[in-house]
Amino acid sequence: MARPGHGWSGAAAAKRGSEEEEEGEDPLDARIARSGCLEQHRQLQECMAERRDWRHCQEQVRAFGACMARRQQQRQRGTDPAPAQPPD
Repeated sequence: MARPGHGWSGAAAAKRGSEEEEEGEDPLDARIARSGCLEQHRQLQECMAERRDWRHCQEQVRAFGACMARRQQQRQRGTDPAPAQPPD
């Protein structure tokens, strides 16, 4: 089934879930892991699973957003190492 927080629903989620099991890691999760913001994302997902409403998870939303913004600034300044490229 779909992971909490990704916004997938219904039959599309069931289909997507079975495709993910066959394909391996979710591309979104892989990008977040490479960003260095995986812990903030995990905390946000845990809050969403518990509270079921993003409005109750504003602290986690802000922390994840700030982490991603820092990553973007580092990339724009060129001070961040290039993300790992998948093998050809």
